[in-house]
Amino acid sequence: MLGWHAVMVAQDRFPRPEFESGYVYPEHQMPLQRAPYWEYIDLALLIGTLSLASWLALKKRSREGLLWLSVFSLAYFGFVREGCVCPVGSVQNVALALFNSDYTIPITVLLFFIIPLVYALAFGRVFCAGVCPLGAIQELTGFRPVKLPKAVESVMISVPFIYLGLAVLSAATESQFLICRYDPFVGIFRLNAPYTMVIFGGLLLVAGIFINRPYCRYFCPYGVLLNIFSRFSSRHLTITPAECTNCRLCEDVCPYDAILPSDVSAPPEEPQKERRRFLVYVLLIPLFAAGGLLLFRNLSPALTGLNSNVQLAREIRAEKENGIPAVSKAALAFKEAGKTETELFAEELKIHERFRKGSSWVGLFLGISFGLSLVSLATRTRRAGYVPHKGKCYSCGRCFKYCPVHVNNKRSDDKV
Repeated sequence: MLGWHAVMVAQDRFPRPEFESGYVYPEHQMPLQRAPYWEYIDLALLIGTLSLASWLALKKRSREGLLWLSVFSLAYFGFVREGCVCPVGSVQNVALALFNSDYTIPITVLLFFIIPLVYALAFGRVFCAGVCPLGAIQELTGFRPVKLPKAVESVMISVPFIYLGLAVLSAATESQFLICRYDPFVGIFRLNAPYTMVIFGGLLLVAGIFINRPYCRYFCPYGVLLNIFSRFSSRHLTITPAECTNCRLCEDVCPYDAILPSDVSAPPEEPQKERRRFLVYVLLIPLFAAGGLLLFRNLSPALTGLNSNVQLAREIRAEKENGIPAVSKAALAFKEAGKTETELFAEELKIHERFRKGSSWVGLFLGISFGLSLVSLATRTRRAGYVPHKGKCYSCGRCFKYCPVHVNNKRSDDKV
């Protein structure tokens, strides 16, 4: 009883705070939680907009309709829903669920990930055409498109593959959600991002005036999956609604360099030489895969820095061995939590092992992807007319107005 009394007296040594003189309690700043049925409404809107985009791109062939759909998607999926949940970010949730049994992915998030891929397999990249808010905000700012040099384009298109591999690795190892953390436009949608991300998003929009959709083309990890699925689409947007007349009016109008020209007039290559080159590239795929695996396995110690526990362990070790004070919030919390350094360093070793295995798979994926891209370049198909590249085409419809066959058909429909 005396000990308890001493504690009570100690608590009263300092005057208690007084809130009687004009103090106003702050309002609750957390957003109100949405009712669960709104998730299914969002899902229905996703399916509806994807269906409408497919009809506008393939059947109606309306560039104007796709632009108005982009405005709606930007307004709702962007500013109203604040860019979440989106198929782009859902890549991380799927990766986390696949490699961690403790995490159960919500069915709506899983469907947001799958449904655009199903539409890409059926109709091409209609999600990019007018549904994705990230693509919409860039599409609406592309006024004076120019083409980058082939060499620069060839290097930049490999970045989304690397970004996808790192994002999956980071999510699978429970480190962080890279895609959401460095989303350049979600801060604009929510109006509360760090100023550095707002500047990054603003710079992309300014660059997008001349280089259409820079994020979609050179960063978007979900675009890698859409690219792959769209290549096998059963139906896809066409430049002309009828037989191509090879007028060449659409040859240079696509800002995404997604138009494959006719090669009827090109001299045929010797079949034996073509087969030899194809065989060489196929045999190089295992070498590229092995090289990527070894490279990223050796990079795994550096990649573990993505994990906050590894960062904490390195900070505590630097304080212990080199006398560098550990003053971060995580370090101060660790010292007050009572967890031992031995436990922290043991956990660090486990994370290193997970990253070593995951990095090997990322390197294998990138090596195989690079090898297959070379094989696709070596595979030549005869084209009688100008056609869109199924993987690179965003189904935006910019090429429609340059096709005289499309214009004549549209005039005929208007007269009818």
